[in-house]
Amino acid sequence: MRPLVRPFTEFFRREAAGGIVLLLSSVLALVLANFNWGVARYFPAIWEEHLRIGINNFALNKSLLHWINDGLMTIFFLIVGLEIKREVLEGELASLRKAALPIAGALGGMAVPALLFTLINQGQPTASGWGIPMATDIAFALAVLQLLGPRVPLPLKIFLTALAIVDDLGAVLVIAGFYTQDLHFTYLFMAFGTWAILWIINLLGVRSLWLYLPLGVLLWYFTLQSGVHATLAGVLLAVTIPFRIGHTRPELLHLVEHRLAFLQEEAHFDDTDPRTISEELEALAESISSPAQRLEQRLHGFVAFGIIPLFAFANTSLVIEPAVFGQLLSPLGLGVLAGLVIGKPLGIGLLAWVTIKLGWATLPLGVTWRHLWGAGVLAGIGFTMSIFITLLALGERSEGEAVAKTAILVASLLAGGMGYILLRTTPSGAEPTALQPADSASHPTV
Repeated sequence: MRPLVRPFTEFFRREAAGGIVLLLSSVLALVLANFNWGVARYFPAIWEEHLRIGINNFALNKSLLHWINDGLMTIFFLIVGLEIKREVLEGELASLRKAALPIAGALGGMAVPALLFTLINQGQPTASGWGIPMATDIAFALAVLQLLGPRVPLPLKIFLTALAIVDDLGAVLVIAGFYTQDLHFTYLFMAFGTWAILWIINLLGVRSLWLYLPLGVLLWYFTLQSGVHATLAGVLLAVTIPFRIGHTRPELLHLVEHRLAFLQEEAHFDDTDPRTISEELEALAESISSPAQRLEQRLHGFVAFGIIPLFAFANTSLVIEPAVFGQLLSPLGLGVLAGLVIGKPLGIGLLAWVTIKLGWATLPLGVTWRHLWGAGVLAGIGFTMSIFITLLALGERSEGEAVAKTAILVASLLAGGMGYILLRTTPSGAEPTALQPADSASHPTV
């Protein structure tokens, strides 16, 4: 089983480490923004400085914050799209039986927080922020699980990862459907035309990233100008990049055998440079992997340790006034807090229970209901995506931005702390609780 779970464990370690870097960058941003000494006096005003990129009259002139939120975050959404595609085609979402539990949990974890926020903010100017508490920050959540070590069964980590991927897909749909600005149909049609070209070259069997990526940049520009949020171009591009390996199984086995035979012949010479063998293995991996695999592997570290921490650093550069904490009990602050801390675990737990009650899914092996509730609490760590939706729902530099961001930070800390304590105090092989299936068979019932 070890080779089967190795890709996931590597993904988990990378995401968890990225979550730690993300936390450190956020703490540093808050410190710099709230201490007026040395270099800190330039925060957060530095993000309002403009950067112009272009040639002659063809140029984009935006603030540094916009370049991060509308530009670099598109690469993050490209990774999100590639991860969704991988899971749907051959991962935890590839079969309905495997996908039922994380999909149900994700739907509940989106619907209940949005409903709570709407009930609290009904009739308020901030009612449009219902999408803020819907999101889960997978990097932070997995970082907490990493701290728990072997106390947390691997199937629970896989469940939380699959749930967060479905959650990301839901966030993408919410952004596209509800947080789109005024549309400019000329650019929108040009974006659809570019996307159609990407699909055509995919159907023609083109596998070179050097053709997909320049067209992806063009797709991003047209999407940006159309009024649809530019980051969605990343997801649209990911959908068109080929995921399947370009060889049949016999062809793949023949190719591997041929390369290995070459390496064995080379190994007979004492002066063979080990780097030659390493380069041959790298070339073999390059030739048998798909464009989507190669792109995800090359970008994931850059996104996890560069783009996301930079996004957090720029968007948590908040000057926190004492009055802001007083506004946490306002409809906006209370809606975010209730949605993330209460709505997330409640929605995930209830819909997971209903799904298992109906016989559509089973609890993963070694996972108890207490484990599942703990994962639901951790899913209340909204952070990156919640902050991103805040900017779309309320607008940058709006009156409610600081309140919403502060509520997200507080809620994420509460969710992370409570989830950690709940899972740390959960014994492996816990006895069934009132909501846990009592049947020991593979298809539990309530």
